Amino acid sequence: MAGIHFTFDNFKQLMRLNMGISDRLDENRAESFTLLYCDFEGIAPEIIDSSLEEILRTSDSIVNHGTDYFFVLPYTDKYGADIVKKMFDEFFAKYLNAFLLSYPADGETPEEILGAMQDSVSTFLKKDLHCLDRFAKVI
Repeated sequence: MAGIHFTFDNFKQLMRLNMGISDRLDENRAESFTLLYCDFEGIAPEIIDSSLEEILRTSDSIVNHGTDYFFVLPYTDKYGADIVKKMFDEFFAKYLNAFLLSYPADGETPEEILGAMQDSVSTFLKKDLHCLDRFAKVI
């Protein structure tokens, strides 16, 4: 198993695609997908790759900017995404800084969700995700 890796430049389009699929297939519009952010700073790239292959499903999407990784987890609520995060913690034998938001509960557009992610990570993890500046609309 392994998620599909997309370039960072395609992040906003990837979000739009998942929102469109969710809107088409998920009539109750609960937590259609969850966006999980993880900070993999200090972890070797080959170990990160091993974790992605072991933990993620083939339906999951990955976007990264350096050691900032974003995972789009379709049909996964926050509880399920937290399980994925804990699997990363266990794999690396360390607690990772992470944050998660769900569509549509935490935003209706890519700009809203990515802006909320940027703001939340800054507030709760004291880390600036300037890589999202071009995509996010701060709310």
